Amino acid sequence: MRVLHLDSNHDVLAEGLSKLGCTNVFDFKSNKEDIMAIIENHDAIVIRSRFTIEKAFLDAAQHLSFIARVGSGLENIDVAYANSLGIEIISSPEGNANSVGNHALAMLLGLLNNLPKGAQDIANGNWEREGNRGEELDGKTIGLIGYGLTGSHFAKKLQGFDVKVLCHDILPNKGDENAEQVSLDALKKQADIVSLHLPQTPENEAYINVDFINQMAKPFWLINTSRGNQVMIGHLLEAMENKTIKGAGLDVLPFEKSSFEQLDHNPQIQQLIDNPHVLLSPHVAGWTHQSKERLGQVIVDKVKELFFEST
Repeated sequence: MRVLHLDSNHDVLAEGLSKLGCTNVFDFKSNKEDIMAIIENHDAIVIRSRFTIEKAFLDAAQHLSFIARVGSGLENIDVAYANSLGIEIISSPEGNANSVGNHALAMLLGLLNNLPKGAQDIANGNWEREGNRGEELDGKTIGLIGYGLTGSHFAKKLQGFDVKVLCHDILPNKGDENAEQVSLDALKKQADIVSLHLPQTPENEAYINVDFINQMAKPFWLINTSRGNQVMIGHLLEAMENKTIKGAGLDVLPFEKSSFEQLDHNPQIQQLIDNPHVLLSPHVAGWTHQSKERLGQVIVDKVKELFFEST
């Protein structure tokens, strides 16, 4: 089985596939058209987010057994069409769910304790204590929207605090010993903190908007380690101005690397940077050294189970 790797990953992935008897081929630079010209010579693909894999690409790939997406989301792959061609789609959400849970907790504690502002005050030569008086997490209600792998890992991290954890999910019976499943209305009535753990779907786009914010019973903190297009940044900034949102920890944004290289083209970016109650990180919630290895190992384990365990 010839496996074409289109993105770099932890060595454990290629080494594991090699031990299964696969031949690894690496191409991190060719454009999509050039890849399409040679894809028929390969039996499998390993990709992160380099480009989309749609119908035309799949039609050119006449011998694929599987496409492995190193990560959780599959929005860059036409899964339905691939499945109709008999191609297995493999992802590895188990690999970075723990690191996302850690990152969400870190962002939340940073916001409650005014760490972004306090650090900047010191950098500016200001020793401001009263202006950086924080809030304790204990006694608060955290509402998790989406209760899959990352949401449940975050809920587990929260068990060391005296908090109430609620979760809302479109699937029934998702709650567990770490989170009580409730309706979205019930979550909006109770939550002091909202954390997003949703997949990227058309239904989840612009999930946090002015209507959602106005339906919250009390001002709240927002954490987003999910997808950038799920929060309307203009609505968020307005809500922070009128204090209906107390603070926001955003690991993902609807505009990411290219926009930050041209700050003057998007004033919202600068508004986020300048707001002392916004904590930004560059889409690294699932990007730890440990998760990089786990993501690769999960792919190897799934390939082994699907294609090699019976041999």
